[in-house]
Amino acid sequence: MITRFLIYGFSGWCIEIFWTGLGSLLRGDIKLRGWTYLWMFPIYGLAISLEPVHNYIRDWPIILRGGIYTLIIFIIEYITGWAIKETTGLCPWDYSNTPFSLNGFIRLDYTPAWFITGLLFEQLHDSITNINI
Repeated sequence: MITRFLIYGFSGWCIEIFWTGLGSLLRGDIKLRGWTYLWMFPIYGLAISLEPVHNYIRDWPIILRGGIYTLIIFIIEYITGWAIKETTGLCPWDYSNTPFSLNGFIRLDYTPAWFITGLLFEQLHDSITNINI
């Protein structure tokens, strides 16, 4: 279980760095600067909690599976953002000044990104299971 948590954490970091680097490109930054926060490692590691969900909904249509993963990811992002803000006084990914933000903790316009990420973690789960990690 610890190994899978670590795999999800590192994978999430990589996905986030790629995503923010792509955003840099779209803003004209040819350095393609990507970034993440140390806080994100254990948060992405929580994708391990998607494994039982994936096992249960494995045969459902992709649109339903992706929607469920998106909802779960939004809940985790909101709760962890709130908890970090309560603990430290700020949320590293403060979305307060962006459209479609809920209390600065989540952005509803990121729904497609979280939909795809959930399905990527589903594939990662299958790969991890196939190599007996």
